[in-house]
Amino acid sequence: YIFLYLGRSRLEACSYNNPYLRSIKKSFLKHLAQTSPTPPMYEFVRGKGIYLYDKNDKPYVDLISGIAVNNIGHNNKQVTKAIKKQVDKYSHQMVYGEYVIGPQVKLAKRLAKLLPDKLQSFYFLNSGSEAVEGAMKLAKKYTGRSKIVAMRSAYHGSTSGALSMMSDEYYSGPFKPLLPNIHFADFNQLDTLDVIDEQTAAVFIEPIQAEKGYVPASQEFLNGLRKKCNETGTLLVFDEIQTGVGRTGKLYAFEHYNVVPDILLSAKALGGGMPIGVFISSQAIMASLSDNPILGHITTFGGHPVSCAAGNASLKFLTKSNLMREVAEKEALFRELLVHPKINRISGKGLMLAVQLDSFEEVERTMKRCIERGVIIDWFLYNLECLRISPPLIMTEDQIKDVCGVLLEALD
Repeated sequence: YIFLYLGRSRLEACSYNNPYLRSIKKSFLKHLAQTSPTPPMYEFVRGKGIYLYDKNDKPYVDLISGIAVNNIGHNNKQVTKAIKKQVDKYSHQMVYGEYVIGPQVKLAKRLAKLLPDKLQSFYFLNSGSEAVEGAMKLAKKYTGRSKIVAMRSAYHGSTSGALSMMSDEYYSGPFKPLLPNIHFADFNQLDTLDVIDEQTAAVFIEPIQAEKGYVPASQEFLNGLRKKCNETGTLLVFDEIQTGVGRTGKLYAFEHYNVVPDILLSAKALGGGMPIGVFISSQAIMASLSDNPILGHITTFGGHPVSCAAGNASLKFLTKSNLMREVAEKEALFRELLVHPKINRISGKGLMLAVQLDSFEEVERTMKRCIERGVIIDWFLYNLECLRISPPLIMTEDQIKDVCGVLLEALD
C-alpha cells in the first residue's frame, strides 16, 4: 500500500525497456540496492541554499532538508571552505581510540560550551543509528543491567539494535530475532512507566516523536519520566537525532523542557551535510567504555576529520546567526498560511511540522503535485496521512509564503 508511491508500477516507471529512461537511471536500477519497489528516481545535480536543481537547472525547494539534515541549507560557503581546508591537510587517521584528532577536539569543545555540565564527553560516529547502538552498549556497561525501555511508535534507526526498539511489527518483524529484553511504554502516558524498574539500564525517547508525525512529548510526561529514572537508577537517553541542531528553535529540544538526559544522541544536521553521529554523556559514565574490555567500542571512520571540520563550521554558523531565534516566527507563519479544508491539523514544533490530511491517497496526490511545481515534500513511516515539513532554517518569510502558496494550490 505504501509503496504504490506516486501511483506508478515498477514496470511503468522503472523498466529497462523504457526508451526514455536515461542511462544513469538504468545503472541506478541495475547496481544500486533499492529501498522500495517503485523508487521515484528524482535526479538532482547540485544544491544551493534551500534549493536542489535538476539537469535542466530547474530549482526545487527542499522542504524536508534531506530529512532534517541541511538545517543551514545546501552548499553553505563556510562549511564548504572548512571541508576543503581539512582535505588539504589530511582526510583520515585512526580515529578511535588513541589519537588526538584536531577537528574532533574543536567540535567537542564548541558543543561542550553549549551543553549542560553533565553532557561534556563525546563519542563521535558516522550516523544516528550508530549513536543509538553506542548508547545502548554504554548504558548496559555502566549500569550492569540488560533491560532497555523504548516508546511505542518511536524510530531510532535501521540497524539491528535500533530496530529492536521499533514497536511496529511491520518494520521489525521480518528481521527477527532481534535484541532480547526490550520493553515498551506508551508515549505521553504516565501510567505505562511502571515498566521501568531496577533492572532497566536505559530508557530511550525522542522528545518529539518523528515518524509518528512530529508529536511533542508533554512537559508532565518528561518530568515523570525523569523522576522514574532517578528513582530506579535508570539512564535517560534522549534521541535528538532529528530534533537537534536548531530545528525546534533551541540547539536541542530538551532545552524547551528543562529536563536534562543522562545520554544525548545527535546526528543528521550536526555535520552540515556530512555524515556524523555522536552520543554524549558525562565523563564518569563514558569512562565505563575504556576498560574491561579495553576498546569496548571502536570505529574506523567515526568522527571522521572532514565531517568534524564541517560540523564545527556548521555549528559556528548556526550559533552566530539569528536562525534559531527566528524559528518560532517561521513556525507561526507556516501555521497561519496553511489553512485549507483538506488540512485537519498541524502538529510539531519549530520547523518540524506535520500537516494532517484525510488519507494517504491525498498525501500521495499532493506530493506528486508539489514535485511538479518544484517543491520536495515527504510523508512519515507511522503516519501515512501527514505531509512532512522540515525546511532549511535559512528559509525566509517570502520563501515560506511562496511554498505555502504551492502547497495550497496542490491541495486544490
